[in-house]
Parts: sequence; C-alpha cells; structure tokens
Amino acid sequence: MEKQVNLLYCGDENIEKGLIISIISIVKHYKGKLNIIVLTASLETVHRRYNTVNADTIKVLDFYIKQVNPESSVKLIDVSANFDKFIPKSNLDTRFTPMCMLRLFADQIEDMPDKILYLDNDTIADGDISELFDEDVEDYEFAGVLDHYGSWFFRDKVTKRDYLNSGVLLFNMKKVKETGLFEQCREKCRNQKMFMPDQTALNKLAVAKKTLPRKYNEQKKNKKDTVIRHFTTGFRFFPWVRTITVKPWDIKRMHKVLKLYKYDGILKEYRAMYKSIKKI
Repeated sequence: MEKQVNLLYCGDENIEKGLIISIISIVKHYKGKLNIIVLTASLETVHRRYNTVNADTIKVLDFYIKQVNPESSVKLIDVSANFDKFIPKSNLDTRFTPMCMLRLFADQIEDMPDKILYLDNDTIADGDISELFDEDVEDYEFAGVLDHYGSWFFRDKVTKRDYLNSGVLLFNMKKVKETGLFEQCREKCRNQKMFMPDQTALNKLAVAKKTLPRKYNEQKKNKKDTVIRHFTTGFRFFPWVRTITVKPWDIKRMHKVLKLYKYDGILKEYRAMYKSIKKI
C-alpha cells in the first residue's frame, strides 16, 4: 500500500492565499499520496465577520495535487456547528483570530486519521515533509519545534525550554482522544483569556509533547536543512526595536524586507492559480 501523508489546515476564507502557496510548495518536494483536510467555519462577532473557505479554492487545489498523484485529495469540512457549541468567548477579540482554534475540534471529526500534521497557512515547504510526518509520536499527544521567542519567556520550569510553536504540529490523535487534550483546550479557550490562546492551552495542558529539531519549523531564517519555513512575526533591533511581519503572499515585502527570492517560482504559480480561482 502506498504511503500516505495526512495534513491539516484550519481557518476562514482569509487563509486561502497561504493555503495555495503552502500546498504548491509541498507537492514540489513530495510526490507521494496526500490526504489534506481543511477545517473551516463561519462566525460573526461584534467586530468582525468570518466566512468559510471558498469551495472553489478546494476544488482547484484538489485537481492540482491529483495531477501529481491521482490518489491525493483535498477535502473541506465545515465545523461551524461544532464551533458554535464551544465558542472561545474569552478570546474572540484578541489579536489572534479565533479561526486558528478550529484545530481543537479535530477530535470530533469522523474518520480523522490517527496521525496528522497540522500546518499554519503561512508555512512553505523547503523539503520533503514526509521526513517530518515519519517522526515517531506514539507516546506523545503531539510533537513540535520550540517557539523561537516564546520558549524563552513562557515555560513552567526556569531551567527547561519546552514551549512549542503551534504553527507546525504533528498530532497523535489516538493519544489526544485518550487524554482529552483538545476538549480541555476548548474549555480553557472559552473561559480564560490568554496570549496566543490555543498555542498556550496546548502547551499548558499537554501530558506528553515531543520537541523536534528546528529544521521542521524554521521561524527565523532559512538554513540548508530547513524542511518547513514558517513566516512568523519577528523582531528587529536596529536602528530601533520593532516587530516585523511578512507573509508569503506579500511578495513585494518578501523581496524588499526579507530579501528572499528563492520562492519566486512557487509564488508565480500561486498568482496564476489564485487569479483563475477568482474568475470562477
């Protein structure tokens, strides 16, 4: 039987640009069977309206990856009903979108694979992701890479850095269901306001988590062994201290601010696909 890599993305329509770029980059390096699940939802708060991911985007991406491997698929699952029952009320108006918390409902999805790799939409594969997917997580709820900044400030033990960045997480869903991790995280996000709510909840409540090498979630600068580049918010200290946020779909700033041109081929393909979707 052909090996299968299971991937999970989550969000509303605003993840579409990043979703396209991320998936294009993945199939550039991995030609095997992909089972991609996208959890989406609609939500209206006092300040904002969130709409589900466009079904046409999913159809185009599904067709695209089938050209690489006919056994691959991209599937969209609307979890609005699940989300409405457990809205994270205490964290709806933080600077972090509540849509990223949709992954905390993965344990409620029928036929969810026992092992699945979650990716934020601002990630680009720089190598074969099956290398990461093959990591052993049998005894863990999830595995991830230390948060570049957060691991220095958010830790229970002063002598140990164990705060993982949640943009790239390899989940053992069997273990997650056994410990009730996602259920506990949903409850915490609903009742307690937190900085980076779902990431904090996952780190605080995990019974067993595994720390992986930096190459699987490079948050600062590409290295020779980088497998996944994650475009998180960073800091610049000269000539003054400030935050810098550059996302893959902001191509002009990728060039001007990061001086990064290596993904131009992927971004050219993304622009063509995105334009075609908008014409549908």
